[in-house]
Amino acid sequence: MFRIMLLALIGIATVVLSACSSQQPLSAAQPTARVAQPFQIYYTQFSLYQEQGIFRTTNYRKGTLIPINTPVGLLSLDADRAVLGIIQNGEPLIIENVAKYTLDRMPIAFSKVTGTSKVDLTQFTEAEREAILAGQVKPGMRKKAVLAAIGYPPQHKTPSLDANDWRYWSNRFDTFVVHFNNDQVENIVQQQQ
Repeated sequence: MFRIMLLALIGIATVVLSACSSQQPLSAAQPTARVAQPFQIYYTQFSLYQEQGIFRTTNYRKGTLIPINTPVGLLSLDADRAVLGIIQNGEPLIIENVAKYTLDRMPIAFSKVTGTSKVDLTQFTEAEREAILAGQVKPGMRKKAVLAAIGYPPQHKTPSLDANDWRYWSNRFDTFVVHFNNDQVENIVQQQQ
């Protein structure tokens, strides 16, 4: 059943993608919730990693990279997860919201991970674009480039994007802190739990 729905979605996506080339700039502001529409095409808003078809909003940095602006189709959405299909290869992608760490409800979490328009990569320097597409953070990147490269840090440890230190999880046990000075990455500090 999933494959049939995904094939139908891919057919619809082909038509929509050929007609759709809009892009949006990325800002460091928190996104607002929007009404998610089943079978609509969305685009990943940052380069994310999935493990066994699942992306957890705790945003672990391991598994298989799914680059920013990857087209996905929404198949279902409930209080804790969204089931999507990756248009290019038909693989499923499940977004699991871990609310105790993100402090977000699913509509906000979904809006952070996906958008109805591609992120405009021309707003970034060439070095930032390379890091974004590789899902990496490098010294000198601006905050909005870090968001495009690795997404949002879990809010329970980084309550504000105005902070100079953003804490991310490398995996379930280790974290790293991206330290900013004047809106640019000064350094990245690995931490083991």
